[in-house]
Amino acid sequence: MPARGLLRALPLLLALLLAGPPYGAAAGNGTCPLDLTYVPTFPWDPAPCAGAAPNMTACCQTLLSVLAIGLAGRLRSTGQFRVPSAAASAACIADFADAVAAAPASLPGASLVHSCFPSPDEFAVSPSFCAGVTTAAEYRAVVGNASVAGLDAACGPDLSSLPICDRCQTAGIVATSPLIAASANATAESQRNCFYLTVMYAAGISSAEGPTSPTAAHCILGLGLSTPPSQRSKSNNAAIYATTIPIAFILALSALAFFVWRKTRHAKKKKRNHTIPEEGSEDRRPHLRPNTGSILFDIAELSKGTDNFADRNLIGRGGFGVVYRGVLADGSVVAVKKMLNPEMDGGDEEFTNEVEIISHLRHRNLVPLRGCCIVDDDIEEGKQMFLVYDFMPNGSLEEFIFQDRVGSSKRAALTWAQRRNIIMDVAKGLEYLHYGVKPAIYHRDIKATNILLDNEMRARVADFGLARRSREGQSHLTTRVAGTHGYLAPEYALYGQLTEKSDVYSFGVLVLEILSGRHVLDMTASNGPVLITDWAWTLIKAGQSREVLDDALSTCESPRGDAIERFVLVGILCAHVMVALRPTITEAVKMLEGDMDIPEIPDRPLPFGHNFLMFSEAGSNFSASPAISGPLMDNGDMLSGHHH
Repeated sequence: MPARGLLRALPLLLALLLAGPPYGAAAGNGTCPLDLTYVPTFPWDPAPCAGAAPNMTACCQTLLSVLAIGLAGRLRSTGQFRVPSAAASAACIADFADAVAAAPASLPGASLVHSCFPSPDEFAVSPSFCAGVTTAAEYRAVVGNASVAGLDAACGPDLSSLPICDRCQTAGIVATSPLIAASANATAESQRNCFYLTVMYAAGISSAEGPTSPTAAHCILGLGLSTPPSQRSKSNNAAIYATTIPIAFILALSALAFFVWRKTRHAKKKKRNHTIPEEGSEDRRPHLRPNTGSILFDIAELSKGTDNFADRNLIGRGGFGVVYRGVLADGSVVAVKKMLNPEMDGGDEEFTNEVEIISHLRHRNLVPLRGCCIVDDDIEEGKQMFLVYDFMPNGSLEEFIFQDRVGSSKRAALTWAQRRNIIMDVAKGLEYLHYGVKPAIYHRDIKATNILLDNEMRARVADFGLARRSREGQSHLTTRVAGTHGYLAPEYALYGQLTEKSDVYSFGVLVLEILSGRHVLDMTASNGPVLITDWAWTLIKAGQSREVLDDALSTCESPRGDAIERFVLVGILCAHVMVALRPTITEAVKMLEGDMDIPEIPDRPLPFGHNFLMFSEAGSNFSASPAISGPLMDNGDMLSGHHH
């Protein structure tokens, strides 16, 4: 069982060519155009096919991966996907059976191969396979230069390193999206077929070493290798690095955050009064629109209102700032956000952009901006930047949906009506940002801590420090990817390609959190982290949508089955890994309100574009995570149309 591989996460996309009815390609030359001389000598692991009664699902998966080396090799040399005719396909199946029988493992090649590939035209080319793509040139034309370049860059290097292999996996997901969008009908079958093309392209063309490289075959084609102990040790080291590097990174970030906190706290203790900027310095401040009601605060008022930014008034902390509760001279309660690093990413220009965007937004489901403050001449702390918002008395959504959070005040569990209203409020707030202002604004960091609750427990979207305007008719390519792990859409996390559907992805994850009460990444599972999208997906595909629901709901009320199922399905649809298959936020609102039918949830590649997969070396079972309750997905499910 491979420890990693593009197809392991895209449920061995090679199988896709086996899905559906025979293509019926016209008969032609009955000679196999594939070079299969590698089959007896390549270090593939024949164990799944050995024995008197092999597991045919695992065996067929292995044989298909081995044959894919030849198919990808032909693509590399000729630029042609698959083989030209049904006769050629039948010849290749026969030749492959002979090659398997000649392998050192002495497998019964004829019986195994013909059992796995019963249709003679199994590998024949078909213009209806995926968006009419039959050649590498057509693939590049449909996918686009940027995505192809990303695939080449990610899958070109030596893929023996787990992080590099995972980047190749994610690039494959991104590259497939335009293919699905170009298909006449984005059915589950067409989606699988398009994944197959990307896998073949990655192995045959993007990989610098080509498909006959064991590391490329292992990573991209998901082929198990019969490696010697020294190589197995190397593989184990890669797995260790994959675990320890993220942990070390988190620890480093924690240490850095602690250092910043200590430095800020020390500076506050040393000073009691802030210098009020002189009149002449106002030309350095943002010029706010006169009709927005936003004002420029001076630092003395903010310092007094927060009791010199006392720790007891600290109510929130994020990647870009800390938030304090304050009381202004008129008695109004506000939230004052102090930027942690005002020099970061453009300094005044970044801050001015933030103020300009927020100051003129007025919507029931957005947190209003009161004003801002810039201090340039503080001797001890240097430049400081502040944003002043309306105070939301019920805090963040995180405090209500995650009752296991450290320091949680154990608030009463949200009712179904409250959760439904919060989801709708967030959706309508995003809809306003995407379509209610020109140009559109993309939030980039939708998550539970950025959803605040007013005194009526209605949700308001907060923290527009990450918002960006879009250019009409263009996807926004950012120079800095911002956001929170687990909520980021794959295409944004990998390339910084930002569209309104990047926010839709984050919204889908948030919907699942609200309904289930689970964190986006469950770190308590005994066998490793579990992503909420993987967990919910297994339940939905098993017809157990209501199992996604938080246990707390069953003790307070029983929501209508059709209503809760609608919300669960919209959540998983919004959080689909493929951009083309996500709805817009307006479509999501209509689905949630019951004004638009929810389409059949399309299949998706596991693990949904993330790197938290666990595998069992001793068996062939594959699951998004061993801790997930629900049916396991076998690697051989790619052969579901033939062996069950």
